[in-house]
Amino acid sequence: MQPLFTLPSYAKVNLHLRILGKRPDGFHDVSTLFQMISLRDSLSFSPAETVELTCDDPGIPVDGQNLIVRAAEALKRRFSVNDGARIHLEKRIPSPGGLGGGSSNAAVALLGLKRLWQIDVLDAELNETAAGLGSDVPFFLHGGTALGTGRGEVIEPIEDLDESFMVVVTPDISVSTPQAFAAINAESLTYEAQNRILRVCRDEAESLDLHHTVLKNDFETCVFAAFPEIGEVKATLLNLGAVNALMSGSGASVFGIFDNIETRQAAIKALDHTRSTWRSFAVATVSRSQYREELYA
Repeated sequence: MQPLFTLPSYAKVNLHLRILGKRPDGFHDVSTLFQMISLRDSLSFSPAETVELTCDDPGIPVDGQNLIVRAAEALKRRFSVNDGARIHLEKRIPSPGGLGGGSSNAAVALLGLKRLWQIDVLDAELNETAAGLGSDVPFFLHGGTALGTGRGEVIEPIEDLDESFMVVVTPDISVSTPQAFAAINAESLTYEAQNRILRVCRDEAESLDLHHTVLKNDFETCVFAAFPEIGEVKATLLNLGAVNALMSGSGASVFGIFDNIETRQAAIKALDHTRSTWRSFAVATVSRSQYREELYA
């Protein structure tokens, strides 16, 4: 049976990630700059009596552990939907990897099911549902370049960055995000101190030059100490000509920025012979307008 429609589910990288302190609810306040990139999964939607998920990757769960199923259940509960859906996931984004694949899948499931079930939902309601599924999920309702604050779920779109020559490398390592946060041991900050840091982060985000600005991810120190191979990935990208490199999220993926296509292609060729357990992807940034065009085509 042919699907009714298919939507892209893009990955993200964090162009910076600062951990501001621990919250009373046990989560951490962060300031991060999300960037959508062209590495993508695809979700296909068809009507059905129940919610059914299939995937071309046998390693991906298709039951209630999957955020796509949880997104469908959340939408059904919130809007008293009785219909089901058949959803097929073509998986290309490494999982886990710090690239937001699961969060992206959840957000696109919300958008696809809203369309399939013809739900009249306000953006604020969809954002709230997305935030209930995970801190990164609301970003994927927007795409492009955006500042994320709070737990990462408060999204402020900023002017899109345009980078055509990026490489993402994902080693065969699984990093636990809760353990990475626990290793940070961030102090709680006062409201005034947080606001001061957020103002600086916003100014830095709006003036970011990916070819010259020193990129910062507060997870790198503790994650590199626990998993030296991830630090090796970053060093390798820089040695192969990347003008900048940074771990994304809590890892294990690292992205590099290159000046031109020739340098990038040479780096990818070298990476193919570096470690058989490293997966490398040539990617570019995806703007908000491009994302919206593809979602609503």
